[in-house]
Amino acid sequence: MSHLAHMDIRIAGKYRLGRKIGSGSFGDIYIGTHLLTGEEVGIKLESVKTKHPQLLYESRLYKLLQGGTGIPNIRWFGMEGDYTVMVIDLLGPSLEDLFNFCNRKFSLKTVLMLADQMLSRIEFLHSKSFIHRDIKPDNFLMGLGRRANQVYMIDFGLAKKYRDPKSHIHIPYRENKNLTGTARYASINTHLGIEQSRRDDLESLGYVLMYFLRGMLPWQGMKAATKKAKYDKISDRKLATPTETLCRGFPTEFPVYFQYVRSLRFDDKPDYSYLRKLFRDLFVREGFTWDYVFDWTILKYQQQGGTPSNGRPVPASQLAGVAGANMQDFPNAGANQIPEAGASGYNSGYPARGATGAGGQTDEARDAEAALRRLGLQ
Repeated sequence: MSHLAHMDIRIAGKYRLGRKIGSGSFGDIYIGTHLLTGEEVGIKLESVKTKHPQLLYESRLYKLLQGGTGIPNIRWFGMEGDYTVMVIDLLGPSLEDLFNFCNRKFSLKTVLMLADQMLSRIEFLHSKSFIHRDIKPDNFLMGLGRRANQVYMIDFGLAKKYRDPKSHIHIPYRENKNLTGTARYASINTHLGIEQSRRDDLESLGYVLMYFLRGMLPWQGMKAATKKAKYDKISDRKLATPTETLCRGFPTEFPVYFQYVRSLRFDDKPDYSYLRKLFRDLFVREGFTWDYVFDWTILKYQQQGGTPSNGRPVPASQLAGVAGANMQDFPNAGANQIPEAGASGYNSGYPARGATGAGGQTDEARDAEAALRRLGLQ
């Protein structure tokens, strides 16, 4: 499909197809331009010849979730020639891209600010009677412009309805299920073949947070002859790694998080507010400032020649200035207050990325330099 970018292709009579910017779990993602306004959008294409069409299903999920904070807007869906097409908001880099940009480690402050929003995105999806089933860094993207501090959740191709939306009757407990999602972040019950439910999305999020803090998980880099053998090795190592070992060297809130989500029964509704409060209280106790200054904000500032020689923290006002924002965009800068997720922020200065992300990654860690090149940061 890469040849399409070299042709003058119009979508819905109002978007011009531009360069390819990624591959989702199903289909390729391109930048598109509105012919009248010049606004850039993400365009996801899926060949009509694909054996397992997924884009129609995913578009229905996006429509169901429209209006939710951190959910990209769907602009158009339909057929163009030999392709099913979805036009959607253009977003910034994924958390995996930013993790690579930050040399594969995030600070506790950055992880806690991300966790707060990621929990809210998962809670919103669950409130709409669906579970994601592929929670991983590639499926969370930062916004652009005034939404550059907002975390977006994407790629609902593997999402599943876990209850009837009207009666709220939960799907039945089942076993002997194949692994759906990404083995690195899959819950223990998923490895054991148990039907996924709300608890599994949250356990996967826990692994994502520890991945950010540690730099890698104990079961990364497993080698095996077949995919199944590799999954079995990952499962064995995961089962053999106590929570205390996984979270060693990090605040007790992290093992408490795992103990809570693993204690949930199959059809339990998680207490999302309790989990957010767990991390918010830790944030305040650490004396952090909720100013939306993430690790990549500081790194970008330093790359632009703003590194203070004394090694002292850069004031939020200077960091905001780098991105062309005013201090009014940081209503709580200098305070320990925790704002509502999705308050306006700064321009990230990063190239745009398709809202449908670059899912479908291999389970091996991607090369950090390749990610930087893709972001135009090297």
